[in-house]
Amino acid sequence: MTPLTDSRAMKGKLAIAILLLAPAGADARTRAPIYDPVLLNIGLVCRWDNRCIERQKNAMKRATKFVAKTRPPIWRVQLCNRNAARGRLRVDWIGYDNCIRNAALRPAPPRRVQKRRVRPIA
Repeated sequence: MTPLTDSRAMKGKLAIAILLLAPAGADARTRAPIYDPVLLNIGLVCRWDNRCIERQKNAMKRATKFVAKTRPPIWRVQLCNRNAARGRLRVDWIGYDNCIRNAALRPAPPRRVQKRRVRPIA
């Protein structure tokens, strides 16, 4: 064989090896978690425990379907976001799902603003 055909054969073998070693269906599910903010959030909340991550994902799917279907009032969504927050950017989806479905929640009463008394100058 000539050196030219030798290099073509090597490139072909290399391409086959890469295809065999590459994971099938490499998409968003197999990407590194640093590029998937939802999985990163859930992973940090769960401390990378696989059972906890699956429960959080299921709760996230249930909650988003429920919100899309029923369109709860804005105050309920905001209240549940505050209740389910773990830190500034982390959300506990199980807690959010439980909160958003809770029919007993009522809006907070309006805040009373006290007037400042002005002291007379003596």
